[in-house]
Amino acid sequence: RRAFPWAALVWIAALIVVTAASAADAALRARTDARSPSAEAWLLAIGAAILFFVLPHDIQSDGRVRYYALAELIEWGDVSAIPYSLIGPLFSAPLYFLGRVWMTPEWWCARFNTLLLIAGLAVAHRLMRGRVDPKIARTFLLLIVAASMFPYHVEGYFGEVFTAVFAGLGLLAVAAGHPAAGWAAASVGVANTPATLAALAPAAAWHAWQTRRLRHLMPIAAAAGLIMIESWLRRGSPLASGYAGNHGDATILTYSGRPGFSYPIFFGLLSVLFSFGKGVVFYAPGSVLAIRDRFLGAGDMVARTGRIWIAFLIGLILIYSKWWAWYGGLFWGPRFFLFASIPASLALAIRLYRPDRMRTASLAATLAVLTVSSWVAIDGVMFELSGLATCRDPAYEWLCLYVPEYSPLWRPFVEFTRPAMNATIVAAYFFVVYIWLAGPLVGELVARVTRPTPPLRRPAP
Repeated sequence: RRAFPWAALVWIAALIVVTAASAADAALRARTDARSPSAEAWLLAIGAAILFFVLPHDIQSDGRVRYYALAELIEWGDVSAIPYSLIGPLFSAPLYFLGRVWMTPEWWCARFNTLLLIAGLAVAHRLMRGRVDPKIARTFLLLIVAASMFPYHVEGYFGEVFTAVFAGLGLLAVAAGHPAAGWAAASVGVANTPATLAALAPAAAWHAWQTRRLRHLMPIAAAAGLIMIESWLRRGSPLASGYAGNHGDATILTYSGRPGFSYPIFFGLLSVLFSFGKGVVFYAPGSVLAIRDRFLGAGDMVARTGRIWIAFLIGLILIYSKWWAWYGGLFWGPRFFLFASIPASLALAIRLYRPDRMRTASLAATLAVLTVSSWVAIDGVMFELSGLATCRDPAYEWLCLYVPEYSPLWRPFVEFTRPAMNATIVAAYFFVVYIWLAGPLVGELVARVTRPTPPLRRPAP
């Protein structure tokens, strides 16, 4: 127990040193580069401040279970046997100690995911510098902040943000030529959500096949080892996941009430991808562009990164399509598929790079994807699960999964609930970003529609 305060001080000191070094490096670069920061850079800085200071934060549901497990460990030295991993919460321990001095531990831990996302954006920018076109990189990061599922997820203390950020950054580092650090980060992120080991496997296999190096399969064993060690320390057996016999209520749905990975994968795939209330296609529409475009036209680094991210996402979809709770319980959007926002945002950023090179149909499709992506961020922050009290009853939860008018995305058009002022301010920022990104697309479309058609020439006799 005495080691925890010292660990917190070391963590905070390291953070200060790294931040100071980064600021000094930025200052030195600024001296050699007379250009002022781009509009996207300013929007990113404003967005980071808004997400931390204005976005509403709260610890709810199993996020509170994780928080209590961390508090139990710090305050009494007891190790909880809850089924959720403590890896992510342990990374927030320094914030817990900071809360003892200023504000409260809960106040700081509620903002852990926001700080993690902001730090992740900074690291991603660092990794992309010199390897990815600056405009594509900035647009990608801006889409993560203002046109994805991340804003809703960073409101709480759930574990999906930790896994998505660590896995996403780790795989980006691998593609950027830093395999040791990259695989280490990805393994830690996967260990925080053991089921995602099935997603790391295809990502590692893809990279091993691309590089013809079998050593890139080692992270699978490393992540599995971390998972088993934690289970052993906390539950007494490396195979004790804490989910034995876990199941939901039996409802009108045919396969409800069954435990574990019992859901038919065919129906699981249809539900995960296309259900109105949880479908990845609706909440991360850029993933459709990722599959279609294959990240072409933006350089080898972008293509390598995007494809290894897609391999991870495919693994996620396959494993959770079999899980009885594929929908993530009473939660806004596809809870377990937050990672989908990462490759989806990259694919959309590539499309937004040079709209003048796209065909008119592609322009319209890109504008539609951007519009839906922005609405996802706005809806998650402003409305969440408002107007969906019926779905809190397990017997009617299926309405929020499959019925369009009960989807959290479209419910505000059926039953409007006035949002809180701070949520409205955040949504207004998202709308400003949308206007900024959509402007060139709309301008190009208008120019093509209003451009006079050249007269037909008669063939020479």
